[in-house]
Amino acid sequence: MADPYSTGLPPRREPPAFNVPGPVLVLLALIAGVHLLAVSLSWEMQEQVILFFSLIPARYLPEIAVLQPDFPGGVGAQFWTPVTYTFLHGGWEHLIVNSVWLLAFGSPVARRLGTARFFLFYFLCGIAGAALHVFLYSGSEVPVVGASAAISGLMGGATRFVFLAGGPLGALGGRANGYPGGGAARRAGILVALKDRRTLIFAGVWIGLNVLFGATPLSGVFGVTAQVAWEAHLGGFLFGLLLFGFFDPLRLSPSGGPGNAGYGEWLGDQGQDDRGH
Repeated sequence: MADPYSTGLPPRREPPAFNVPGPVLVLLALIAGVHLLAVSLSWEMQEQVILFFSLIPARYLPEIAVLQPDFPGGVGAQFWTPVTYTFLHGGWEHLIVNSVWLLAFGSPVARRLGTARFFLFYFLCGIAGAALHVFLYSGSEVPVVGASAAISGLMGGATRFVFLAGGPLGALGGRANGYPGGGAARRAGILVALKDRRTLIFAGVWIGLNVLFGATPLSGVFGVTAQVAWEAHLGGFLFGLLLFGFFDPLRLSPSGGPGNAGYGEWLGDQGQDDRGH
């Protein structure tokens, strides 16, 4: 006999409690694994790892041949270190902080871009941060390590869609609609994104905190003792914010804007259906 209380609908599947995209887990595992391996080495070997794989602006001086004994790796290191420096960290605190931000901003970006685009976008953001740092600190022999520039690029890219209706933060300032993967169906055009108040507030707070911790004596008040390469963070963030559209497989919002209440419903077929009523 049929169950009179049955709705005939399949049982609802609850989302998993731990739902981190595979590419983010791979990066977290690699970063942690590299750090574990590095700290297990002797001090002399750790120094060699830094010289071979960290970002050192002095490598790019025309007279680099004279400095080769100090900077091993030869010309090849000029090409691999803008990538490998993202796997090195100055300590467990540095690694943990970066891992938290990678989880927070890498997850929505990875779900949206897919594995190949995500990895390409991530490492290009890191390279962009390295390029700006080398440009501003040409000749510096101070090594730069950390994934912060690449993760800053993920933050910049995320601002292009997280505030859209249907995006993870779409309810801030408007009505949010659910879409698979927790992302908006479209992205905001860069010019309109730069006019969106929430995007500007987020970018302003982010840049302000980086300047505070990296370029002012106030960083010592908060216990920050290591030099913060905030310019590299800025380079990665700007690359992600300005060039995210070249990696995003989803289309622009037809309105070009945040797609929330003030812009009407511009979200694919639903938006067309709404305009037809």
